[in-house]
Amino acid sequence: METALGGANWLLGKVISKLSDDLVAGYVASSELGLNFDNIKTELNHTLGLLHIAQGRDIRYNPGLQGLLEDLSKKADEAEDALDELHYFMIQDELDGTKEAAPDLGDGLGAQVVHARHAARNTAGNWLSCFPCCRSQDDLRASDNNTHNTSKAKSDNDTDRGQCAKLPFDRVAMSNKIKQLIEDLHSKCSPISDLLKIGTSSSHEPSVPVSARRPKTSAQITQVKLFGRDAIFEKTMNQVLNAAHSSETLSVLPIVGPGGIGKTTFTQHLCNDKRIEQHFGNPVWICVSTNVDVLKLTKEIHSCLPATENDGNKVANETSNLDHLQKSIAERLKSKKFIIVLDDIWECSSRDEWEKLLAPLKKVETSGNMVLVTTRFPRVVEIVKTTIDPIHLLGLDPDEFWKFFQVCIFGEIQYDHDEEDLIHIGRQIADKLKCSPLAAKTVGRLLSKKPSVEHWLEILEKKEWLDQKHDDDIIPALKISYDYLPFHLKRCFSYCALFPEDYKFYSSEISRFWISIGIIDSSGQDTKIQDIGSKYLDELLDNGFLMKGDDGYYVMHDLLHELAQVVSSKECAYISCSSFKACDVPSSIRHVSILMQNNYIDNFGEEMEKLKRRIDIRNLRSLMIFGEYRRASLVNILKDTFKEIKGLRVLFMFTNSINSLPHNFTKLLHLRYLKLESPYYSEVCLPKAVARFYHLKFLDLQEWASSCDLPRDISRLVNLRHFVIGSEEFHCNVPEVGKLKLLQELKRFVVKKESAGFELQELGQLKELGGELSIYRLENVRTREEANEARLIAKRHLTKLAFVWSRKEPSTGEDILDSLEPHMNLRSLSIVNHGGGIGPSWLYSLKNLEALCLEGVSWSTFPPFGQLYRLRKLELKNIVGISQFGPDLVGCNTEKIFSQLKEIVFENLPELMEWVGGGITQLFSRLEIIRCTNCSKLTSLPFSDNSSSSTQDKNIRFPNLSGLVINQCQKLCLPALPHTPTLSSFRTDSVSYSDGDLYIGMPAELAFHNLGEVESLSIKDVSCISFTHLQKLHPLRRINVDMCEMFMGQLDDDLVLQSVQSLSLSEFPFTSKSLPKLFKCFPALSSLSVSASDEDHEEEVVLQFPPSSSLRDVSLVGCKNLILPVEDGGGFEGLSSLQSVGIGDCGKLLSRWSSVEAASTSIKPFPRSVKALTLLNEAGTLPMGLLSNLTSLTTLRLEHCKNITADGFDPLITSNLTHLYVRNSREDETGPYSIAADLLAEVARTKSMPAGSFQLVELRVDSISAALVAPICTRLSATLRRLRFWYDWRAESFTEEQDQALQLLTSLRLLWFVSCRALQSLPQGLQRLSYLEDLYIKGSPRIRSLPKEGLPDSLQYLSIRGCCAELYEESQKLIGTRPDIELYAQRPSTNED
Repeated sequence: METALGGANWLLGKVISKLSDDLVAGYVASSELGLNFDNIKTELNHTLGLLHIAQGRDIRYNPGLQGLLEDLSKKADEAEDALDELHYFMIQDELDGTKEAAPDLGDGLGAQVVHARHAARNTAGNWLSCFPCCRSQDDLRASDNNTHNTSKAKSDNDTDRGQCAKLPFDRVAMSNKIKQLIEDLHSKCSPISDLLKIGTSSSHEPSVPVSARRPKTSAQITQVKLFGRDAIFEKTMNQVLNAAHSSETLSVLPIVGPGGIGKTTFTQHLCNDKRIEQHFGNPVWICVSTNVDVLKLTKEIHSCLPATENDGNKVANETSNLDHLQKSIAERLKSKKFIIVLDDIWECSSRDEWEKLLAPLKKVETSGNMVLVTTRFPRVVEIVKTTIDPIHLLGLDPDEFWKFFQVCIFGEIQYDHDEEDLIHIGRQIADKLKCSPLAAKTVGRLLSKKPSVEHWLEILEKKEWLDQKHDDDIIPALKISYDYLPFHLKRCFSYCALFPEDYKFYSSEISRFWISIGIIDSSGQDTKIQDIGSKYLDELLDNGFLMKGDDGYYVMHDLLHELAQVVSSKECAYISCSSFKACDVPSSIRHVSILMQNNYIDNFGEEMEKLKRRIDIRNLRSLMIFGEYRRASLVNILKDTFKEIKGLRVLFMFTNSINSLPHNFTKLLHLRYLKLESPYYSEVCLPKAVARFYHLKFLDLQEWASSCDLPRDISRLVNLRHFVIGSEEFHCNVPEVGKLKLLQELKRFVVKKESAGFELQELGQLKELGGELSIYRLENVRTREEANEARLIAKRHLTKLAFVWSRKEPSTGEDILDSLEPHMNLRSLSIVNHGGGIGPSWLYSLKNLEALCLEGVSWSTFPPFGQLYRLRKLELKNIVGISQFGPDLVGCNTEKIFSQLKEIVFENLPELMEWVGGGITQLFSRLEIIRCTNCSKLTSLPFSDNSSSSTQDKNIRFPNLSGLVINQCQKLCLPALPHTPTLSSFRTDSVSYSDGDLYIGMPAELAFHNLGEVESLSIKDVSCISFTHLQKLHPLRRINVDMCEMFMGQLDDDLVLQSVQSLSLSEFPFTSKSLPKLFKCFPALSSLSVSASDEDHEEEVVLQFPPSSSLRDVSLVGCKNLILPVEDGGGFEGLSSLQSVGIGDCGKLLSRWSSVEAASTSIKPFPRSVKALTLLNEAGTLPMGLLSNLTSLTTLRLEHCKNITADGFDPLITSNLTHLYVRNSREDETGPYSIAADLLAEVARTKSMPAGSFQLVELRVDSISAALVAPICTRLSATLRRLRFWYDWRAESFTEEQDQALQLLTSLRLLWFVSCRALQSLPQGLQRLSYLEDLYIKGSPRIRSLPKEGLPDSLQYLSIRGCCAELYEESQKLIGTRPDIELYAQRPSTNED
């Protein structure tokens, strides 16, 4: 009932709001309609008032009233549409100077002509739809053409930048429609008013949702084991015990989390822990489950405390005297240590009320007492918390949740596999429950009723847990919080269901959405939309419906997203193309969002066709399509489904061509919010029809990456408030932008003397302009009068402003800078390439300025910007003439100068020699960042020279400096860095340090005692640092050295770096002494990467690792004198933890293994623990049998190893492979092929492979014929996603069998042909690879055409390099026919084959 009341109230209010517009009211009140408008409006307002009173009252369900309210809502909706359409044509009249929709045409000759034209149109066009009462000129021209061909599509959505044909107005049809709707609406009001009077007169108390009657709780444990909370339980226990030992009389610890997360269970286990009993005795447990009522809760606490001798029974529990009760509580607790639990607090009106409740608890003689509060509302936490950090309970760890879920289903954890099928389905269900304990209980009850595959699959597919109604089920538990919200927040929350899970809500975007569908009113222009959004988002955050991210965004927990879908299910449908049934969508919905993904269901088109028949597409209010959908088939499905849209207020969609727009796009005259995305490879332009969406308030092109051209008449969007862009070029291209009088953001404006509509006077019309604005090419402004027309001083909402002159075209007019004075609210100012001799006189008046950038100015004197006492950032760039920076330059020398300055940037100041401080001790005391770049004469900074005899210079120490960047300042002398512990980030030409990473490129003096934590050290040359200093770096874990010629000299016998786990060395000299010394210095290595020096070392070095080594990853490159021994426990064999080995171009490394018979020895070159093996450019002979022990391999790379043989190959080593690369590069016909064909043939023949083995994701081979055989492709059907063919010079074409084998790879996403020189054609069945996304062809000059059947509908990327001219030309035709394909085609050179 509440929903019906709220909806009717909201919709009727929107109609009355429309009727409040003077022009609309004049039209409706005109004699033409013959309505008693005043009486009707009074009756509508009367009904609206009763609806408003009824909201929040306990109006019992009344089916008659419910039906009338639904009818009223429907008629109000239709009326709002009609009045909105009328207003559209009134705007069009105003823009064109016509009177087609004027309220009263009068009796003149012109009026008679207009009446006659409308009457004739109405008579001739009665067969047309009268609502909307318009047809475009394009429609009329095309009415005889029933074929929707390309030219027709172009007429509807023409990309020409000219003006778009306006929509004609049918006055007669409009008048009849409005009259009928207003009369129908009026007729509904009286019976509803009568019923509401009866209902509200019998109920004077605000309603309390039935679901808010919360179950009572106690301290008794109801769940025997607490799953997945061990760490946070101990943390909480420590906090409680620490507070118990503190001197504080009373501490409060809030435990907060969404409904059903387990706060009460968690607290019950806390209270029953023996440690709590030892410190506090028995806890006092109060189940609040409502607002904090001080008297009520005081009574409950009092009744739980045993009376003392002094207290006696003089204060009865029944008394309502708060003073007596609190004195009695204080007496009863006077000498006791206590812990009190207030479970499930919903509301606390103020901190004062809370303190009033706690007052008697603070008058005891003991210390270390505790109050535990559980709540689902962060706003409650803010009121009740003290010095102890709140405990935030979130979902369980996935593994622990799975254990708990099994207990909820089976009563115990299932360790055996008797129910393997059920367990598999159960895991799928568990993934959807988002680790919520209450969800586990809800679904566990459903599953345990009937442990069968069919029953569980049905629950999984239908998400039946969303329909459970018991108070202990997850959705009812969450809905209690929803019921508690005020109506406006309920609507705000419920419409969030239209956005995908884990969507990042930013206040500006969600505000635009809420305003566009009419949930919140933006008519007050003094309130910025981001402020409106922030207010409501913060209220939802305080009520526990949202969480806030670090970057200022908000996100909704997945279960709350499902709650939003449940409560909005009659109005909103969120559709995922990967799992969707039209029958699940109610016919009443008005808002649709669709998440497009590559893994869409096979019958998606059929389901969308059913949806089109099921819901009223024409009157949808929102259509939001998320994700890219390049496939032409998907574009056509969506275009056909939403062909009839008319009433949209919100449209989000992706487009890669003009043909992907909805058929009725040109007629969306109600549109408020349009968000379009396009790919960068497309040449699509913004449709010219956008310029006639006169109601449009928000145009979002943030993700539009195509052409930045705009329709010529874009300035007709007179209601546009926000034009959100990714490229500032859009804002530069708006001619006559001054007509967009409500526009609140314009990031860039370019003064163009060659084009009309780009003069500064355009800015003068934008009174609401705010945020940031950059004005370019100011050299085209000739006079001060022109500059004054910008009226910048009146733009109080501007916070960031840049004035930019072009260097190439110096100004020849007056110096206009003084006439561009901004409002004093400005926070940031940049002046670039100003050619005048002095700065602006108004600069010092910007008292709120926080950032100032002066670039390329040629001022002889600078304004006194030292008087800008709030300045936080100062940038001086490309300025000639500044030789000294200090108080004298800025014309000020007081205690306040730069007192707030936090960042200074000097860039390209060729004459700057020194930075002096003056005589002020606090100067730059708050400075945090200094950046100096290309100041070639700069010799000193205030901390550079501590030998100065001047006291004033010694006082300047930059005590808060945390960041320092010095580049290309050759004469600057710096102290050892960091000069203070506060300097946490610095970068010079020699050295850099940030976030635990230290890089040393040249010898530099370092103050190691001031360095913070160093986890990673990179050294260009070991001569830059003494290794003895490395012991001063903590906790050093990674070292990278580029040039290691002197490395061994640095390794002192006593130097041991236990903390280093990863070591990467380039140009390392391998000798018999270097390896042992290396492992002695770094005993805890888990990762070692060595690239040997180019010097010839005749000494052969046997590779041996310490027996205690814990190496997991080893990479050896170019180690030509290194030998891998053939002995038990030698080389890699003794590394039991080794998982990854990479060997490249190591000449002799495997030389001793070439004569080893794989079958006759148990000794192998690599331990069985290895999971990834890479051999590149290895010349040694190695039979595959020596790798037969590597059954755990997941990655095997054998590339350009021409002497590896297939002898002794065991197919079992491929059973766990996900990546297999076997290929040899070729320079001529004589080069050998790899053993790929032999290996794959053996795998194809074997019958001993375990079920489910050979799970390759990526395969790279040099043999097409070996890979494209049915036995191999059948094994790879479900897993192979990437297939690359390299250097196959034998294959000329694809046989029928190979083509059929390729069709078996149903998961294939990527297919490459590289240097397949003999190949003359691509597979003819390529078009049937329904999931192929990426096709790459390179160095295959004999391929002359694409497949005749075409390319797959799924293809997104096509690259053609080094191929013939015929193939290149054919690929170019795709630009017009397949705009969904991102094409990279290289034009062949004339001498190419």
